[in-house]
Amino acid sequence: MTNSFVSTHTNKKANSKTKEIKKNSLSFGCLNMSKEVIEEGQAHHHGKDYVDPPPAPLFDMAELTKWSFYRALIAEFIATLLFLYVTVATVIGHKKLNGANQCDGVGILGIAWAFGGMIFVLVYCTAGISGGHINPAVTFGLFLARKVSLIRAVAYIIAQSLRAICGVGFVKAFMKHYYNTEGGGANSVATGYNKGTALGAEIIGTFVLVYTVFSATDPKRSARDSHVPVLAPLPIGFAVFMVHLATIPITGTGINPARSFGAAVIYNQDKIWDDQWIFWVGPMVGAMAAAIYHQFVLRAGAVKALGSFRSNPTN
Repeated sequence: MTNSFVSTHTNKKANSKTKEIKKNSLSFGCLNMSKEVIEEGQAHHHGKDYVDPPPAPLFDMAELTKWSFYRALIAEFIATLLFLYVTVATVIGHKKLNGANQCDGVGILGIAWAFGGMIFVLVYCTAGISGGHINPAVTFGLFLARKVSLIRAVAYIIAQSLRAICGVGFVKAFMKHYYNTEGGGANSVATGYNKGTALGAEIIGTFVLVYTVFSATDPKRSARDSHVPVLAPLPIGFAVFMVHLATIPITGTGINPARSFGAAVIYNQDKIWDDQWIFWVGPMVGAMAAAIYHQFVLRAGAVKALGSFRSNPTN
């Protein structure tokens, strides 16, 4: 009798324990599923494992008084010069060798590697000084995401464009004959394609690049994926490489208004200037789309703003 009572009591206790475990498991599962929502919606929560930098002010006149601002401009200036010199020289060299012998030259693959490799090297060298933009479209995208001020964005774009002209100018000075006869490394719509197709290719190509820039430099990603080491310049360089493989046959691949503008100024042909708008409008639209997608969809910026609006008792 006693044994039966003890057994029954033990079974009840075990069943109660099992129910409690199931209940806790269910609660844990629900908490697990809602973890991301809670973290996204409560930026002030003490458990947050990453820190977003504060938005850059639209006008920051104090920047003009700091040496770091001018040092960043110099870094962008020199980086864009080196980028244009090496990449355009690669294009001209390939065309020269390929014209003499169809089996010579680095080919599209080599040109793509030159552009992607130089971006990897230069972003690595300048990221800690200027952010390593080297591209007005990247600067524009980061400005829209409030990563840089308007003053810095405008100054960067001017520096990038001016030094792009200098970089292509060096190529012409060193390889004048071949530069003039082999197209000057300038971007234009290739035969067989229309301007709409070229514009679409530039928009998509720049979207890939700027989206990669946002993802590779995202503080949330760095915190959550700390087990996966990310060297930001590497995926950015690979993005440039892959986009060049896809769009060289269509436009010669712009995705960088400074690169296209510098080559257009030095080569100075009507066809190049007629198509020049494509290499400004396309990259800027692509950069805008990437900024909106990353900030308002992936990082749920719109949801956070709406949640903040709803939680405000004055609304």
